[in-house]
Amino acid sequence: MDQIEVISFDAEGTLVTPDFSQALWHEAIPSLYAQKHGLDLSQAKKVLTEEYDRIGDQQLEWYDVRYWFNSLGLGAPEPVIESCLNKACYYPEVNEVLSSLASKYKLVIASGTPIELLHYLLRDVESYFTHIFSAISHYRQIKNPEFYLAICQEMNVQPNRVAHVGDNRQFDFLNSKQVGINAFHLDRLGGNHRESLSDLTQFKHLFLSPK
Repeated sequence: MDQIEVISFDAEGTLVTPDFSQALWHEAIPSLYAQKHGLDLSQAKKVLTEEYDRIGDQQLEWYDVRYWFNSLGLGAPEPVIESCLNKACYYPEVNEVLSSLASKYKLVIASGTPIELLHYLLRDVESYFTHIFSAISHYRQIKNPEFYLAICQEMNVQPNRVAHVGDNRQFDFLNSKQVGINAFHLDRLGGNHRESLSDLTQFKHLFLSPK
């Protein structure tokens, strides 16, 4: 790994647990929708799950919190986002891993989460990162290979000098690997991919010799 200059992290599912997103998309928004339309919460959840699935995670709108609040007529998203912030937390090893790696490498975020949510989610670790890239907000695309090339160009670094780690096998591993980035798949649930990492401590040890 001697050629690596930049280490790039996905955010949700990699640094940040899914609890905030679960609270926002599957509790708070359905609750607001239920109030607006006189539904019970289970009915509202069913309607919104069908709507989320109809758009699908290959479309920009799926990630765009403002799109959903506008299309559902729910008003401004900020108060609802803030009401869920008590659910935002990091995986146990995150602070130690970031602190260790930041002493040797430039650290960045490469995420599909909109920037307005990233600022909330990363507020306690944002100082570790020289850049925070949102595919949706900054490039108006999903985390496809072109996104990874674009952020390398923005940082003026060759892809083979970048390592990226994330929990989505397609968006984080396959798409970044396709452009020559050193890609690592994080599988915290322990799936069937034998080459995957189970946590970020394993990832750190690939770049720093354990003491």
